[in-house]
Amino acid sequence: MIEMIGKVNSLLWGDLVQIPLPGGGTLGLSLLVILLIPTGAYFTIRTRFLPIRLFPDMVRATVEKKSGKKGALSSLQTLIVSTATRVGMGNLVGVVAAISVGGAGSVFWMWVTALIGSSTAFIEATLAQIYKESDPLYGGYRGGPAYYIHKFMAKKVGDPTRRYTTPAVLFAVSGLICWCGISQVIGNSVASAFDNAFHIPPLYTITFVVILAAFIVLRKDATVKVLDVLVPIMAGCYFLMTIILILMNLDKVPGVFERIFAEAFGLRQVAAGGFAGVLMNGVKRGLFSNEAGSGSAPCAAAAAEADHPAKIGLVQALGVFVDTIVICSCTAMIMLLVPERVTEGLVGMDLLQTAMDHYMGAFGVVFIAIILWLISFSTFIGILFYARGNVAYLFGDSWASQTGYKILALLMLFIGGIATYTFVWDLGDVGVGLMTVFNIAFLYPLAGQALGALKEYEESRMQKQ
Repeated sequence: MIEMIGKVNSLLWGDLVQIPLPGGGTLGLSLLVILLIPTGAYFTIRTRFLPIRLFPDMVRATVEKKSGKKGALSSLQTLIVSTATRVGMGNLVGVVAAISVGGAGSVFWMWVTALIGSSTAFIEATLAQIYKESDPLYGGYRGGPAYYIHKFMAKKVGDPTRRYTTPAVLFAVSGLICWCGISQVIGNSVASAFDNAFHIPPLYTITFVVILAAFIVLRKDATVKVLDVLVPIMAGCYFLMTIILILMNLDKVPGVFERIFAEAFGLRQVAAGGFAGVLMNGVKRGLFSNEAGSGSAPCAAAAAEADHPAKIGLVQALGVFVDTIVICSCTAMIMLLVPERVTEGLVGMDLLQTAMDHYMGAFGVVFIAIILWLISFSTFIGILFYARGNVAYLFGDSWASQTGYKILALLMLFIGGIATYTFVWDLGDVGVGLMTVFNIAFLYPLAGQALGALKEYEESRMQKQ
């Protein structure tokens, strides 16, 4: 079983295709990169470069007020929930790793990936809005890929009353597996960070975190209320700290941007065969952090209430910008502003903590540990919000199944804090990989409805003007 999971993981995330490059290097493309990049480019063209053309509309859509259905999320709340899960370890350690391996040029390709990924995010979120349904347990609405895949397949086979369809079941199962795996990763990350920063034994840290998380997620209405407070504080503090560091090193900023663009397109990297590392590390970090195409964020998008489905699509497109262009770029700036001699030979969290120590001493190390905790904790709460609709699709409207999955996730969170099981981490990677495959496969035949909603939205906006 473990061997099979390893093989599937390698198929999804490993280099499926090797393209030779000048200078002797090769460009390795994984199956998910092959799926996501062309999909993002295709939808960017089909939406007529929506991320650039309609950016003001994205911002305006976040302040849309819901009409008042009890339990439904506002546009801003659905952005907060999706941001809670998008902004994870990858925004800190993942960006550090990408720059460590691929250099400053990776940041540019991370930005490009976010630009095209936001179009994919628009399509899947709009579809989630179109196909959402009322939630009898929590109130408001629920939906996501399992629901729009199901309705597409049920219509295709001519049986709209069918309870299950195989692709929808596979997506929902993949999602639940993925989020259990992520729970263990979160537990390990939080416990390790607090052990390094405060020398608190992992058992004490993870016990506190699990009890706190249980108090939130096992209550019916607490999740969104907590995220409404936690996510803005988390993102705001990290952004503010970055701005302070930039202002402290303002004279170095032009050099940083020069380095980013020079290494992104530099002939030196191409000639040395290093262009593949620059490109792919940036692309992969962009893909992994913004989650566009994976089908996670539509689970939050479906819960929102708006007067037009395209508005929620625009909100989720903005979410990709917030994650990658803002949060990931904050980490990149922290890394690239510090003198290279200070971080030479360091990788991962050690590199980031050393960079912060250079700027702010021990406070910087503590700050990063707290931010990591906030990010990880909000991610855990957010993924359990995602899980609601998928659990309901598989097991029906039952509080027992909802509570059972939450307890399982809490258990995985606890286990992750005291031990590392690579098998579970691989299972999480397989889960998100399969989610992406199933979701992308159905975005193409369903995209016409989302594009139609976009056209309708733009026409109505023109009439109002």
